[in-house]
Amino acid sequence: MSELFDAVDALIASRAKLPPPAERKRLRAAHGLTIDEVATALKVRRATVSGWENGKTEPRPPERDAYARLLDKLAELYPADATAVPVQDAAVPATFTAAPAPAEARTLSTGQRSEAADMTSTENTQTPAPAPVAAAPAAAPRPARTTRTSSTSRRPSAKKAAPAGTPAGGTDPRFENGPLAVVDVEDGQVLAYCTGGLVLDVPAKSIPALVDWTLREAKLGQPKLTGPGKDADPLLVLTEAALERYGLPVTLTEEQKHAGRLPEGHKVIKQLARAEWKLTKRGFGPWARIYRPATGSERACVQLCIPSWHALDTRHWGEAGQLPPAELARVLGVYASRVMTPRGSTAVTGLELMTALHPPTRASEPDADGRRHSEHNPGSLGKDPIDPMNWPPCEVPDGHPVLKDLPRFHVRGPGEKLFEEAYDWARPMTDAECTLRHLVGIDVNMAFAAGANGVNVGLGEATHVKAPVFDPKLPGSWLVDLSHVDLSKVKVGKEWVELDGSLLPSPFTPKGDRPEGPAWYATPTVAYAVELGYEVRPVEAWVRYENGRYLDGWYQRLRDAYLATMADLGVGADLAPADFLAAMDGYRERDPELAIVTTAIKATVKGGIGKLRERPRGEGWRPGEPWRALSRPTWRPDIRAAVISRTRINLHRKIVKHAAFTGQYPVAILSDCVVYAAGGPSPLDFLPYRDGKPLPGGFKLGINPGLVKHEGTQDVLWGEEVRERFNAPELNLARYIKDGSVTDVDTGE
Repeated sequence: MSELFDAVDALIASRAKLPPPAERKRLRAAHGLTIDEVATALKVRRATVSGWENGKTEPRPPERDAYARLLDKLAELYPADATAVPVQDAAVPATFTAAPAPAEARTLSTGQRSEAADMTSTENTQTPAPAPVAAAPAAAPRPARTTRTSSTSRRPSAKKAAPAGTPAGGTDPRFENGPLAVVDVEDGQVLAYCTGGLVLDVPAKSIPALVDWTLREAKLGQPKLTGPGKDADPLLVLTEAALERYGLPVTLTEEQKHAGRLPEGHKVIKQLARAEWKLTKRGFGPWARIYRPATGSERACVQLCIPSWHALDTRHWGEAGQLPPAELARVLGVYASRVMTPRGSTAVTGLELMTALHPPTRASEPDADGRRHSEHNPGSLGKDPIDPMNWPPCEVPDGHPVLKDLPRFHVRGPGEKLFEEAYDWARPMTDAECTLRHLVGIDVNMAFAAGANGVNVGLGEATHVKAPVFDPKLPGSWLVDLSHVDLSKVKVGKEWVELDGSLLPSPFTPKGDRPEGPAWYATPTVAYAVELGYEVRPVEAWVRYENGRYLDGWYQRLRDAYLATMADLGVGADLAPADFLAAMDGYRERDPELAIVTTAIKATVKGGIGKLRERPRGEGWRPGEPWRALSRPTWRPDIRAAVISRTRINLHRKIVKHAAFTGQYPVAILSDCVVYAAGGPSPLDFLPYRDGKPLPGGFKLGINPGLVKHEGTQDVLWGEEVRERFNAPELNLARYIKDGSVTDVDTGE
């Protein structure tokens, strides 16, 4: 009989009446509960609870019964009272009004205007009186979409520490609402979803008015990252509904996609021109910048991000562009607070971060009249690009102006061209390796960031030197013959060791082939030949006497961003090997939104390094002519080559240490992924740990840049089968080790 009663109770509970979404949130907030705590208690995702509170979804059994019980208990404790101001949510910096907001949009009072807003003020416009605003907590969970603000709102301080995940507004009063906002339209009202759960009413009726409101009232932006730098401009992300509201197309036509912008005659561009706003050379595209010329140090600039125009590349931002506004604000806000406000693609942002940390100029000491002037900032790349005709021919890509006198179809070999690239190498397995059961891939965390850490790079132009004496501390490009380096006998530390050189890739070429004569190499590659115990005699070199560790701060910021985000996902920096592997298992599912941030951070590293040697991108370019990227001081293929060289050498050094100690050799290498044959499926089945300590100088499991994680495991039979299927005995298995799917012949591209 009790089973029947339970079944009846469950049936009644399945139709349990729930309060409206806004009341659900009020009850949770009144008791000081976070969305995280409710989600944990009900064993659902935070996004699920957020959906229940904003009315997008409804709970279903068995969670509906438990959720109804929770809300009933809270309703007894906190009965609805229209005249009372509810207790503030401990985690979400929401604000509450004493009376319902009118249907017409109202502007958030944000105190005194910023300097940029003062520049763009129009006649008969006054700033509303400031509302009392307290500092928001440093981090908060995923915000609910119903958090609203109005001119009478306030932001009380949190009652308890908020969990990591979402940055709230900064401490700088000019940017107290955070670095960015996602602009959406809901029930006819334009709303700006900011970081930390804050939502602003937007009164603007047009794009020019939206830009003006952003600079006057929204208090969006981000303080500069270093002394002589510049504050980050506010970023507005426009949803599809916002695009329709402001007269912009939801998607671009094929012609507009190819051009990367709207046509000059579009009505919105005309509106901006009439309001005396300007666009940068890239026009009104997925990452539009709208500005007025700066006056002194004052800036008036707003950046737009339009996800439906593919501003957020799915390779780097996953499904971020499909997220609801509050969740998208969270993802971009975490990235902005830990890296910087996005300035375009992750590659563009990676490059901009270098400049933000090393601004080209600074203010001088006061002169006799007490005035300061702009001067070169030591340690930076300066404000002027290197003259294209002053570049070393060996360092530039094909088609560069300095090569315009070469025959049209001339192919430069290693004796003419610096070719420092990541590994793409594989070899057939030995008979002994075929008797093992597994192929295990390990991947170096943020390998190129680790390669950038501590590398000495040139800051100015190169000097040509004939028959130089090699100096490992002098960055540059060296023409030297390294074909005499024999990997069967090398120095490891201070001792000579004998290895099976046929099972190792050469450290001097991306394909792992042994050099056949003089070739151009970056300094870290030549220094490694010396480290292995061999003499080097360069024929000539292009060296940079003005140099420094330009990328150290860049590495540190990206490293800290990555480690902080991985810690939020439950992967700490000091875990024991087995605990680390367990923590990495399924970490992306713990918080898919924060997992997007980790992908974007890694893409910022790779993209930023790649952008240092940006190639022509259409625009009618012809070989021998300069292209747009050459006008940047940050067009520095020599720095890119140094970082990639050091990354490849760092990996080879670990491989040699591992081989010398264990007798194990890699089967395949692709960039930062290395595959070994092993008796078991785990990296711990072949990495030599003793009492929990790794081989000094070898591979170490961990989340820090330069340490390794498990990339994937497949059967040895799988590797032999795919190589036989494609008749490719040296198919690079590292390319497919993650999931084992091979869709086409490996071309190495």
